[in-house]
Amino acid sequence: MQRRSFVHGAGLAGVLAAGAAPAIVHAQASLRWRLTSSFPKSLDTIFGAAETFAKKVREMTGGKFEISVHAAGELMPSPALIDGVQNGTVEMGHTAPYYYFGKDETFALGCAIPFGLNSRQMTAWMYEGNGLKLMREFYAKYSMINFPMGNTGAQMGGWFRKEIKTVADMKGLKFRVGGFAGKVCERLGSVPQNIPGGEIYQALEKGTIDAAEWVGPYDDQKLGFNKVAQFYHYPGWWEGGPQLDLLVNQKAYDGLSAEYKAIVEAAAAFAHTEMQAKYDVKNPVALRQLVANKTKLVAFPKPVMDAAFKASMDLYSEISAKNPSWKKIYTDYSNYRKEANLWFRFTEARFDSYMQSAKL
Repeated sequence: MQRRSFVHGAGLAGVLAAGAAPAIVHAQASLRWRLTSSFPKSLDTIFGAAETFAKKVREMTGGKFEISVHAAGELMPSPALIDGVQNGTVEMGHTAPYYYFGKDETFALGCAIPFGLNSRQMTAWMYEGNGLKLMREFYAKYSMINFPMGNTGAQMGGWFRKEIKTVADMKGLKFRVGGFAGKVCERLGSVPQNIPGGEIYQALEKGTIDAAEWVGPYDDQKLGFNKVAQFYHYPGWWEGGPQLDLLVNQKAYDGLSAEYKAIVEAAAAFAHTEMQAKYDVKNPVALRQLVANKTKLVAFPKPVMDAAFKASMDLYSEISAKNPSWKKIYTDYSNYRKEANLWFRFTEARFDSYMQSAKL
């Protein structure tokens, strides 16, 4: 029987029952959206997550849903991303939400806070805990819906012209540090600078700043920080597992079919996993190369970590007392952090510690 005759004779109900016409049942409108990133194209890992997402959406829709990806500054500067997505100037944005803590400290909880969750824990809280639900309630105030889309894993502590040996060495330090961590560094006497990734090298080279952190060995080497600062401190206690978000204008998202919504979710989840995998493969190689080129790896002294930890906990208590959105989400976040750290203490941490000391 010819397909056309079958469709005509059986009617649509019969076709649906027989499962014989997926092209008819799943026909979707062609769409072209724009996605603005907070990152430069030169960073193939972090900017590349948005490209991976767009590629997967295109593949899963047979080319009917096209998303053009634009680096920071092409459509709008990074600081304008939230407003651009909220107002529908663009349909999507890919960013580190803590960049926008100036609007509301709660944004940071969707990305990273000092002494917060690691990458595994952040993903668990989002997908299986209350994280995604709570953050979506918050983002609804800005007419957006969020999807986890990338994580770097624990980051390095940054590049310093002079080694940090005591808490006193943090005083007066002009430090480029992303997002919410600046509030804690400020309490240690530093002068935080929120400079976009593409402008850090020049500021460090010219001495406009004394130190800078970005992500980790792979990205930092690409940006050339080792050429203008000698000491590479670790760990980045302010970014144990920073999550990147895909932010979608709520009205635009609501206009998608159920199938397209599912595809957006699936493509974002794929990009989320891929970014972490890329960093875990590329960072070890880059770190070896940096050390071979005379970079000096230096751990933050425990007194510095302790002082930063206390300052962070004090700050969170103060914010909870004045910001209901923060208090609601942070309470759940911190409760999960306590449980997760207990579990990791006996499993991941002990296993990792042994393996890192073993002679392989």
